[in-house]
Amino acid sequence: MDAIVLAGGFATRLWPITRNRPKMFLPIGDTTVIDRIFRELEADDRIEDVYVSTNQEFASEFRKHLADSPFEKPTVSVEEARAEDEKFGVVGALGELVEREGVDDDTIVIAGDNLISFDLSSFIDAFEDNGGPTIAAYDVGDLESATQYGVIDVEDNRVVAFEEKPDDPPSTLVSIACYAFPAETVGLFDTYLSGENNPDEPGWFIEWLIDREPVYAFPFEGAWFDIGTPDGYLDAVSWYLDGGTLVAPGATVEESELGENVHVMDGATVTDSKLERSVVFPDATLERCRIVSSLVDEETELEDVSLSNAQIGAHTSLTQTPPDDWVWEQHRDSE
Repeated sequence: MDAIVLAGGFATRLWPITRNRPKMFLPIGDTTVIDRIFRELEADDRIEDVYVSTNQEFASEFRKHLADSPFEKPTVSVEEARAEDEKFGVVGALGELVEREGVDDDTIVIAGDNLISFDLSSFIDAFEDNGGPTIAAYDVGDLESATQYGVIDVEDNRVVAFEEKPDDPPSTLVSIACYAFPAETVGLFDTYLSGENNPDEPGWFIEWLIDREPVYAFPFEGAWFDIGTPDGYLDAVSWYLDGGTLVAPGATVEESELGENVHVMDGATVTDSKLERSVVFPDATLERCRIVSSLVDEETELEDVSLSNAQIGAHTSLTQTPPDDWVWEQHRDSE
């Protein structure tokens, strides 16, 4: 069995934090989003080869990351796209990779920005029990949220309907970009793409597939985060920290108040500041700052700055005097 980890996006909604790094490398605690996936694929003996599907822009970063990692299974497989407007869509990229790498085995496909609480081995167990295409499914809890995803309708564990981002979803159960396909289904990517079918979201392929063969659902409870926006990333960090704080051994925090869900990384310095639900990247310097629900990238210098719901790019220098009536407790309560 093989695995394909989708890592070809440019994450424009997370710019400038992801302008020069793949969003899959964003830290969740002491590891990264994608390393959580690599670790589970590495541990399951049923998985032989892991292909990391990424773009030319970030290919060298993935190669370096993997060379410095303990993982032996992953290899980088490069899409042709260098920019967002050159992408062929997820299904198009999958079809290209299958042909390029000669993938002809049962295959797990998972988005590299997926943070999930179930272990992938249990998902593979379900796939083997089902004996057919299987998709992980999560109940987002309300119909409005469901409109942002591929929505599925299930009867007796079988997917009977699938609709990508519907205006009027039939349920709150959504696909989370974690799929398992038998070898013969992997061979259908070329058939699908050779017709007049949408090459973008995988949900379009699933919608096409359920008319041709049984497709099964793997519903799960617990946590799932799509690391696609600043809020999504901070939600994932907050889930991991569970109200606590994480200060790297090489960071310096002096005369400061760290509220809930704050991560200060190695080499960062925080002095006389107050932070809440924020991430401070390596070697950043914050002095007399008030930071709420924000991302402060590496080697940034902030002095006398008040920020809420902000993303500050790397190597930024910013000084600002807070208003005289700025009150930390009132500002935090308004979030």
